[in-house]
Amino acid sequence: MTKIDLEELNNKLSTNSYLGGFACSQADFETFDSLPSSIPDHLAHVQRWKRHLQQVKKEGDIIASKKMPSEDMSFEKKKELIGRNLQEIIGEERMNEILKSGKDLKLYWGTATTGRPHIAYFVAMSKIGDFLKAGCEVTILFADLHAYLDNMKAPWELLALRSKYYEHVIKAMLRSIGVPLEKLRFVQGTDYQLSREYTLDVYRLSSVVTEHDAKKAGAEVVKQVDHPLLSGLLYPGLQALDEEYLKVDAQFGGVDQRKIFTFAEKALPALGYTKRIHLMNPMVPGLTGTKMSSSEEDSKIDLLDEPNLVKKKLKKAFCEPGNIENNGVLAFTKHVVFPIFAEFEVLRSDEFGGNRMYTDYDQLEKDYGSEALHPGDLKNSVAAVINKLLGPIIQTFQSPELKKLKEDAYPTAPKAKAAKKKQPPQAAVDNEPIAGKLDMRVGKILKAEKHPDADSLYLETIDFGEEKGARTVVSGLSGFVTLESMQGKMVVCLCNLKPQKMRGIESQAMVLCSSVRTETNRTVELLEPPVDCQIGDKVFVESFANQTPEVRLNPKKKVWEKVQVDLKVTNDGIACWQDQKLMTSNGPITSPNLRDASIS
Repeated sequence: MTKIDLEELNNKLSTNSYLGGFACSQADFETFDSLPSSIPDHLAHVQRWKRHLQQVKKEGDIIASKKMPSEDMSFEKKKELIGRNLQEIIGEERMNEILKSGKDLKLYWGTATTGRPHIAYFVAMSKIGDFLKAGCEVTILFADLHAYLDNMKAPWELLALRSKYYEHVIKAMLRSIGVPLEKLRFVQGTDYQLSREYTLDVYRLSSVVTEHDAKKAGAEVVKQVDHPLLSGLLYPGLQALDEEYLKVDAQFGGVDQRKIFTFAEKALPALGYTKRIHLMNPMVPGLTGTKMSSSEEDSKIDLLDEPNLVKKKLKKAFCEPGNIENNGVLAFTKHVVFPIFAEFEVLRSDEFGGNRMYTDYDQLEKDYGSEALHPGDLKNSVAAVINKLLGPIIQTFQSPELKKLKEDAYPTAPKAKAAKKKQPPQAAVDNEPIAGKLDMRVGKILKAEKHPDADSLYLETIDFGEEKGARTVVSGLSGFVTLESMQGKMVVCLCNLKPQKMRGIESQAMVLCSSVRTETNRTVELLEPPVDCQIGDKVFVESFANQTPEVRLNPKKKVWEKVQVDLKVTNDGIACWQDQKLMTSNGPITSPNLRDASIS
């Protein structure tokens, strides 16, 4: 190979880990075999590539080769790969028996098609790569029906679109880390979950499972409300049945699914089916130090975020010097970077020691814990890796078809509806679009406690994403809604009422609730925004989406009082004003359980 060939190779490897992208292939080894014995010092990328290929070749650990190196792999090596970075395995003895028998372990990983996937999904993707290298037969389930059952996180009309989006984005993720798709089986839940046999088993299961056990099983996964819908109680049972109908030995998921897994171990034998093995990943912290969530913008990086936005989000990420606990940036290197690349290069200026290559996570963690590694250098280096991973995914979604799919599955604005043969609402006549004057927004309750001077009042701190910080809100919800259920909850609030003091504390907004009153009782619950809403999202009446709300309502004009009399919850649970839905860019506002209720 001539010198100019080496220069070209170095240039190519400056933006790619391998010749084919981010996983080694047969082409890398064919080129490797023709290299000269020594590589000039200035060709740093070729040297790095050669060093890593030597290690990979020695271990026989090729992710994206045409033939996965599992046939001659020892039981110990397969077990090590399957268990790498897992937090827990339930049924490990049964797994060992299968592996020792020479059979390939059959397992599945399911994902409910709700909010848009984010970079935490790479944790599961890297483990799927491990499973394939260990010779496992892997099924990926797009759990569309589960997405709907979980408190309607995915509206029925968007179910098919979101499932299609998930399929494209998950496959793009797998390609970006070199996992061969031909080694995987992809299944959509409704392809078999609506069958006669499956439905009959749902009924059979409902006859042996108590409401208490079903609610307990879904406590960490299914959205929890004071009066849960029956659909949410079905969720754990369906996930248990999936193990039987997908004909697998094991199910893989996060440790937050442990209660569903232990529920399945009891439920399936009750129907005469074999209990399965359960493999659990730890929960990787998000950018704020808590769980990475699709519904919390600040906690996650979307798979289609551009490089500048990735850097911006990482710059704000929680990454305290020396703190290795709840550190989402550091956790990403452990659960994604090292399993995929087997090394991690810290990028820093010569003034601070220059770049350093880590081939062992424990050493990286030790250096960070001792503050030998600065948070800024860690963040910049992780940003570089994330942008490499996201590059092929973003490129895939440049096609017009996938751009349209993204917009259709996760609409940014409601579609205009024709108003044929429909009279305008009375309050919108005579150029007075009164409902559009309300400044309603999605907020997150950071803290809820009892008012210090009034037993009937609650005191909430609610974040609306404003630069001035969170607002103080006083609500008369004591005795109707528990404080525990309010902590961390996403709510809908009216934000442009004139602030007023309530027992000595100024209330700066009003939490909107639905309520039903009888002669002897009153039931109240908080209105809920769609699961994909972000803090500060605008809430509007359908006809007034483009109207700018008033900065502050004039109390003398009684705007709120005039609008409030026509606010209600329909028998479908949708919040409306004069038969027009209260909307966000992600869908309508709902009342979880109350129907034909007033709103105040």
